Amino acid sequence: MIDFERARASMVESQLRTDKVTDRRILSAFAALPRERFVPEGKRDLAYSDASLEVWPSIDGAPARFLLPPVVLARLIQLAAVEEKDAVLDVGCATGYSTAVLARLARLVTAVEAEPELAAAARESLHELELANAAVLEGALTGGAPEAGPFDVILLNGSVPEMPDTLLAQLKEGGRLCAIIAAGREGRPRQGKATLFVKVDGEASGLPHFDANARVLPGFAPSPSFTF
Repeated sequence: MIDFERARASMVESQLRTDKVTDRRILSAFAALPRERFVPEGKRDLAYSDASLEVWPSIDGAPARFLLPPVVLARLIQLAAVEEKDAVLDVGCATGYSTAVLARLARLVTAVEAEPELAAAARESLHELELANAAVLEGALTGGAPEAGPFDVILLNGSVPEMPDTLLAQLKEGGRLCAIIAAGREGRPRQGKATLFVKVDGEASGLPHFDANARVLPGFAPSPSFTF
């Protein structure tokens, strides 16, 4: 039987520390949280692998859902410079692992998840871990959670071909949004650029920072077009 505590410590030391994750608060959050709780029982031996991990199968044509690789999530959070006073929006939280990490770093976290079963699983795990400063809402990922905003930080758990104005509008002045921008359609991992958007004088502009691979988030991929 796998020693999850040992696997977690190894993840922090061999994946995060060796790939430019230097923020001590982030390292502590990853070291403290049992990632295996957020993974289907049959895949828990893979909970601390360095790859995207499927947590929800493709059903009736809907895309499967994945957790970001730990180092990609950690570097996105580090890029966002999450502070203790921040209100954070976590878009596409799936089973809630990213929400749990953010809840250990920020004042308040609002997560949005489109799949009701995933949202319920996320709520249960957050409750079991006594992370009372996090809430999970159900809804379209592209819509965010304007009723709970505006936010200091917005994090997207996957790649998107472009950033919708609906999410950028939910940033506070000086707020930061981190996402992986990559062209492509749902269902396949895409190599893209982790991009930081910052809102200044009411306008948000983005700057790419590092290469990252992630699945396209549901609802963000462009509609298929016909060619002749």
